Amino acid sequence: MRVSIYTERFPYFYLQVLVFILMVSCSFRVEIEMDRPNLLFIFPDQFRNASIGINGEDPVQTPNLDRLAREGMIISNAISNYPLCSPYRGMLMTGKLPYNNSILSNCNSNRFKYNNTWQKDDISISDVLVKNGYDAGFVGKLHLTSPAPILGKDTVIWNAYTPKEERHGFNFWYSYGTFNQHNQPRYWINDAEEDDLVIFDEWSPKHEADVIIDYIENESDQIRDHTKPFALFWALNPPHPPYQYVPEKYLEPYNDKTYEELLVRDNVDLQVVNQELSFHDGASRNLLHLPKEHVHNHFAMITGIDEQIGRVVEVLKEHEMEKNTIVIITSDHGEMMGSHGLMSKNVWYEESINIPFIIKWPKAIKPNQRKDYLISVTDLMPTLLAMMGIEEGIPNDLDGQNLSSLILHGKGDEPQEALYYFIEEGKPSSGFRGIRTHTNTFVITIDNDGMVREFLYDNVKDIYQKKNIAKTEIELRNQLHALLIKALNEKKDPWLGRYHALNPPSINSVIEKSIN
Repeated sequence: MRVSIYTERFPYFYLQVLVFILMVSCSFRVEIEMDRPNLLFIFPDQFRNASIGINGEDPVQTPNLDRLAREGMIISNAISNYPLCSPYRGMLMTGKLPYNNSILSNCNSNRFKYNNTWQKDDISISDVLVKNGYDAGFVGKLHLTSPAPILGKDTVIWNAYTPKEERHGFNFWYSYGTFNQHNQPRYWINDAEEDDLVIFDEWSPKHEADVIIDYIENESDQIRDHTKPFALFWALNPPHPPYQYVPEKYLEPYNDKTYEELLVRDNVDLQVVNQELSFHDGASRNLLHLPKEHVHNHFAMITGIDEQIGRVVEVLKEHEMEKNTIVIITSDHGEMMGSHGLMSKNVWYEESINIPFIIKWPKAIKPNQRKDYLISVTDLMPTLLAMMGIEEGIPNDLDGQNLSSLILHGKGDEPQEALYYFIEEGKPSSGFRGIRTHTNTFVITIDNDGMVREFLYDNVKDIYQKKNIAKTEIELRNQLHALLIKALNEKKDPWLGRYHALNPPSINSVIEKSIN
């Protein structure tokens, strides 16, 4: 009889215990996953730091971004190290510099022959997030793939389809390569084939905000896995050109303003073309009428995206996700808009390289903070992953550094410089290199004829960088030159070989040895 009790009742008891342990274990695992923060990374295109209202520079209305800034932390010295769309995005995704991730210039069919594209084998931030239990989504402008040219046609193709196997783990996909018709955006949605591009007659930021709200609310429980935290990247195209296609209501605050009342920076020059940059193809020139024509619409676009970002953030509050969601507002680069007689970006001036950076995470970051940390694009991948408690699967060859302790606790080594790059298509050793410290900007340019030039600015005494002091402040120039060469050596930059061939080390080498 006792044998019967042992063989029949005790196994059932043990089975109950085992089931209970498994249930607790699974519940604990889900609880851990849901305790990890969500990430909402928002980066409008061509949006300079000066154009956030709370910064008190450009006369732009951004009430929602201002509120986010007060509720979180502003990092005032965020730098777009290579202020151009595709190179920025490549650095953001891979944590690597352009000559280490193959994205040396903007992606289009002219660069297909250089393999100027997001490499399938480059472990990216989304790969690591998904491996560690995140549901990852991408909405908006990707601009990381160079499509093949059409045989026999000279047309440059910009909009590129990214196959599912090359999306680096993003399972929610509402994106396109690059398309600038803001009022008729077109998207490849999730499993869509290349021919299934869907066009909408709606201003793209409004449409994308609706998509993201649906993603967050997840009412059907089919958009994303509700048992996982999410990481969503939102790449808005406005306020990038073309500077039209903006809803009239966002123009209202600016319609009664003259262009002089909007272009208030002291370095705006609409009379004289910047001859110093006449050799540089990265910035538009001889187009002095454009700031007058476009500043109203550019600022109106910023006010428009501000409203849409506000709508999305409000949904986080409504669904009690705000406390444990990291919200970041930044951009891939700025916009010159007449400063130094220039339009566009891809130059070393502050209007081009100094980008917004607002980070809000109520659970871990105290509100109403402003820090002057120098943060580079390559720092974002290791920093965000560390903030999100992720350690596994992170590549050991990243070019950025983990600044999470600095942001969360104010502890750790602060970066003392950020590098600046301009690289020609297919030529890793080409272009310009520069260094931005808290007080100075120093840049060395090499044009196609081998002419070496230097630019040095005192960003404290000359905040609008109107005077190049490279030839007058020799000691400062030598110190910054040495810092730049040291940093490029540490990054094994192929540009150094070309530079030293044209400019053999002399007195500079003595200073560089003392710094090293």
